Amino acid sequence: MHTLGQTRSRRRPDHVLLTPDTFVRAPLPGMKRCTAIIHAAPALGAAFSEYTAEFQGGGELGAAHHQRFLYVLEGTITLEADSKTASLGPRGYAFLPEGLSHRITAARDSRAVVIEKAYSRDQSVGMPDVVVSSEDNVASRPLEEDTDLQVRCLLPEEPSFDFAVNTMIYQPGAALGMVEMHVMEHGLVMLEGGGIYRLGDSWYGVKAGDFIWMAPWCPQWFGAIGKAPAKYLIYKDWNRHPLSARAQ
Repeated sequence: MHTLGQTRSRRRPDHVLLTPDTFVRAPLPGMKRCTAIIHAAPALGAAFSEYTAEFQGGGELGAAHHQRFLYVLEGTITLEADSKTASLGPRGYAFLPEGLSHRITAARDSRAVVIEKAYSRDQSVGMPDVVVSSEDNVASRPLEEDTDLQVRCLLPEEPSFDFAVNTMIYQPGAALGMVEMHVMEHGLVMLEGGGIYRLGDSWYGVKAGDFIWMAPWCPQWFGAIGKAPAKYLIYKDWNRHPLSARAQ
């Protein structure tokens, strides 16, 4: 049905809400039988890129020039790296350090969130290690002692990692305890449920399938609405001094 030019998608100087009705698909260099929905990139003002990769059977992602994080949404992804092969199903994920040769393929139709970022080096710490795991293997913990808001940190909380990726689950009615404003930027994919997001001075109804980019110091707040929990996957840059992390 024609939408007559209507959409929930919005772009503002300090945030973007992208809804599935506005997604545009195109292959990236090196992709085979695979397309990308690019959600965030330097052209937007982001210091990272984030996209959804949609694989057909026999599809391949292509090489990465920077560090890469992959979270499987649907299907099965095969990862070959460090002379090892791993099969990742839904909620499976992998972190691949910058410069590591690897291959990512799918034998059948699959979807995955992909985050790529140039590594911000800190001479006082070593390079981060490869991580291959599943969200199901990560213990959750309450945010600020609120047991209705659970966080899973998918990457080690170690200074060698210059970004973090977490999942957050809100029980119906749960909400952040404050409006946050900080130096870190975010890329967020709504995975389940929905609610209300404050971004800047605007308020948006959001639901599974939506993507949000938040610039540094964008006022942000979320509350879950509905009868089912709300869940999202969220990226943030961290572990680097603000004078150096963005100067790479």
